[in-house]
Amino acid sequence: QVQLAESGGGVVQAGGSLRLSCASRGFVVRINSRGWYRQAPGKERELVATIAGDGTTRYADSAKGRFVISEDHDKDEIYLLMNSLKPEDTAVYYCNTDVFDTLTGSYHYWGQGTQVTVSS
Repeated sequence: QVQLAESGGGVVQAGGSLRLSCASRGFVVRINSRGWYRQAPGKERELVATIAGDGTTRYADSAKGRFVISEDHDKDEIYLLMNSLKPEDTAVYYCNTDVFDTLTGSYHYWGQGTQVTVSS
C-alpha cells in the first residue's frame, strides 16, 4: 500500500512559478515510474511528467521546456517545478506512483490532488 500526499499548489500570476511536492509512504518492491498528472474542469486527466525507475523523464508537449520533474530518493519525494505558468495550466495536479504488479504489470496509486490556479 502506498500513500501519496501532494503540497505546493496555490494561486499564481501568469508567468510565475510554483513547485509541487509529493511525499510517499509505504513500501513497494518495484516502481515502474512516478509522476504528475493534471485534470482541468471538464477535461480528462492528462499526463504532465513522469520519471521512471532508471531516472528517465517524460513530459507532455505542453510541459516541455517549462516544467521539471525531479525526485529525492532519501526523502522518498518527487517534485514538479513549474515555470512560465499559463492560465491553461490551471488544474488539479495529482501525484502518481506506478507500481509493478505481478499479475497486470502495473498498478497506479494516486494522491488527493493539489489545486493550481494561474491568473491572467
